[in-house]
Amino acid sequence: MARSTSAAEDRPTVSGQRRAPWWLRLWRDKALVLFLIPGTAALLIFHYFPLAGNVIAWQDYQPFLGIENSDWVAWDNFEVIVNGDPRFLTALKNTLILTLMQSVLVFPAPIILAVLLNSLFSERIKHLAQSILYLPHFLSWVIVVAVFQQMLGGSGLLNNFLRANDFTTVSIIGNPDVFRVLLTSQVIWKDTGWATILFLAALSQISSELYEAASVDGASRWRQTWHITLPGIRGVIILLFILKLGDSLSVGFEQILLQQAAVGREVSEVIDTYVYNFGIVGGNWGVAAAIGLVKGVVGVALVLGANKLAHVFGEDGVYRHG
Repeated sequence: MARSTSAAEDRPTVSGQRRAPWWLRLWRDKALVLFLIPGTAALLIFHYFPLAGNVIAWQDYQPFLGIENSDWVAWDNFEVIVNGDPRFLTALKNTLILTLMQSVLVFPAPIILAVLLNSLFSERIKHLAQSILYLPHFLSWVIVVAVFQQMLGGSGLLNNFLRANDFTTVSIIGNPDVFRVLLTSQVIWKDTGWATILFLAALSQISSELYEAASVDGASRWRQTWHITLPGIRGVIILLFILKLGDSLSVGFEQILLQQAAVGREVSEVIDTYVYNFGIVGGNWGVAAAIGLVKGVVGVALVLGANKLAHVFGEDGVYRHG
């Protein structure tokens, strides 16, 4: 028995060499490990250690008392969610509506744009188009909202043009009826170009011989897209959609807060702005932490569930299944 165990330990790997102990591999790659330390430290300090602060979700937390001296209230802070506070339900409804709209309209936009850019024959035009489309991503939401105000506001470029030509003006900025459409269009304008980067990288890995063979067989451009292009980037699409689900309940805090006063909270309040208005501004810190904790748990559950579904359809998802 001991002999067979020893033989198993000495068995070479596929490459023909025994795998070195982890400490030897660590010493061998010490330069890479040193480069890894700052990023790992930043991740731990700013993303993982602060998770301990979720303990205030079970406290009547007061900043001037601190965590140690604040009163414990058990599950009272979660009553806003369980008992269905009307303001929270309004925020939840608006969040779900915006999440659905952005899943249907925003997520496919970079895929479509990447396919269109990839079909351009001139590399110079392609690079120029990419540079122009990337620019809005680097603008802050303050600037983006100001640009839309100057274009679509009551005294903006569009309405000034309509007045000058004796047409009826349109109410877009500050109109609650079109607020959700306005938010979605702002997200598409700002982030679609930047989001094409990963899809363009995936498209570049598809062999051109597949397109040549399909063209010889008489396949149209649409059929090539449907049978070659989309299957070629399916794994990336599924991966990014799963990651998007984890952040699906965050639909643009800064973007909405900047425009909330113009349309009112009834149509614009989402979970993040509710946490800010009721939890932080209102001094209900424990409630804010409770809602944020539940939102995080729901996001993790959505990612794990979608990842499991991806495995069912034969995709790796975020991680490989055993």
